[in-house]
Amino acid sequence: MMNLVTLQFADTGDFDHMNGWGGGWMWLWGVAMMVLFVVLLAWLFRAGGSPTGPAPPTPRSPHDRAKEILAERYASGDISTEEFRERNGELQ
Repeated sequence: MMNLVTLQFADTGDFDHMNGWGGGWMWLWGVAMMVLFVVLLAWLFRAGGSPTGPAPPTPRSPHDRAKEILAERYASGDISTEEFRERNGELQ
């Protein structure tokens, strides 16, 4: 009896192309979902960064830091050009 009912229902054509919902555009949703999945994975990968965290800053020598301070003081007008050149020459 079950086979007869199934055959009769299948013969009516109600299962063809998911009753009109699976026409030619169903593949577009599949492609869109795959692209969305790949973009999500790429975003998660880039947002995650390295598992150990950011790289530590490279250590600078005291000599380099002294030159930076001297340049900052010269730029802010604390020391004159002659004094900057003299002290920069001593740091060389």
